[in-house]
Amino acid sequence: MKRIHLIFAATIFLTGGKVLADGTNADFTKPAWLTDCSLGVKESYDDNVFMSGVNNPPAYTVPAGSVAALKDRASWITTVSPKVGVNFAPLIGATNLSVLSLAYTPDFAIYHDQSSESYNAHRLLAAVKTTTEPVSFSADNNFVYIDGSDMGPVYPGSLYSAFATTADRERRKQIQDRANVSVQFDQKKWFFRPTASLLLYDLMTVQTNSPGYQNYCDRYDVNGGADFGYKVTPALALTLGYRYGHQYQEQYAFSTNSCPNDYQRVLVGVEGNPWKWLNLKLVGGPDFRSYEGNSAEHRTPMNNLHPVKFYGEGLATATFAAENTLTLKYKLWQWVAGSGKVPYYEGAYELAYHCKLTHQLGFDLGGKIIDWDFTSGNLAACRRNDLQYTVSSGLIYAVNTHISINLTGAVDWGRNDESGVVNPQNREYARQSISLGTQWKF
Repeated sequence: MKRIHLIFAATIFLTGGKVLADGTNADFTKPAWLTDCSLGVKESYDDNVFMSGVNNPPAYTVPAGSVAALKDRASWITTVSPKVGVNFAPLIGATNLSVLSLAYTPDFAIYHDQSSESYNAHRLLAAVKTTTEPVSFSADNNFVYIDGSDMGPVYPGSLYSAFATTADRERRKQIQDRANVSVQFDQKKWFFRPTASLLLYDLMTVQTNSPGYQNYCDRYDVNGGADFGYKVTPALALTLGYRYGHQYQEQYAFSTNSCPNDYQRVLVGVEGNPWKWLNLKLVGGPDFRSYEGNSAEHRTPMNNLHPVKFYGEGLATATFAAENTLTLKYKLWQWVAGSGKVPYYEGAYELAYHCKLTHQLGFDLGGKIIDWDFTSGNLAACRRNDLQYTVSSGLIYAVNTHISINLTGAVDWGRNDESGVVNPQNREYARQSISLGTQWKF
């Protein structure tokens, strides 16, 4: 409770003075190129840090530097999040260059009661947008270096939960990179848009063939292609697209299993505004996979080396009034597992509602369902179908133009959806988390 009191005390100190309270003398004119300059401080409590369902495990050994991922391992968490963003476009003065930005948005997280989970995440966000009629270009890159433990956790009895291992992985030492680039050629009734994207995980954790130890592999997804769009109205278009891509999955030195593959997608979509209050971007179609065959040095543990899957991705935002929105997101796709074993088919569905209750008070309510289906693989130990349900809510209070306070909470439930599992409760878990934070914008 002392940490929460400190947050309140700091906020009261900064907002209690006359200069900030009246919102006049505190303001200063930011240069046009300084898009962000802020500091966030958050104190959280997580009652199941490892999202584990294993309470009374069999005998196990933890390698030096690792940690046992057990049920109900709770912790207070302090997170400090500064942010600095710069848009160089106004400095250059080019009329056709709207964005040339770079932002540094780190998180420094301290797990006071589970020190193995503390980490520093260094994020660099870069973006370019330019338009010279009838051609527009955009590119963005989200690069993250996470300075955390270089040892994976141990799951006693090898009783893994897919979502639990993911939460642990996101705090380990690694590099992540997400990049997108597109060029759009516009005409009155149609457009043509070449595009490419990258998703990369470079894990830097120690790999060891120890019982229950969670190894994390390097992997990436890269693809390129193009969309052809027909403008039904100036604000709404139908699209037909094609992608060719490759997924890489690292093969461990102590295993012959891995599932790199090539894929082709044919995509049909709709994007734009059918009505002023609704914005859509929906795309979907068949995904044709080709996995490598088996050899003496390598084995692809798949029931079918040439499956056809459905790929779908969508975002719909309904704006009922200013700062009163309902957002629906979904994604369905085949991805290689971070554990280095069989691929999984992921379905993710997210609903978020934001409402501005008063001039200063906002309310958020959200729900999320994730389904990870590993049943396309033929490794008996990896046959599983995991579900996670999340409900979250939050309040944000703007003290003035510089300072806000936010209170958020979430509940997660992990559930097993695979039949014939012995002691399925070991795969299941519940987690509650709550946080109180403040952000100061300069």
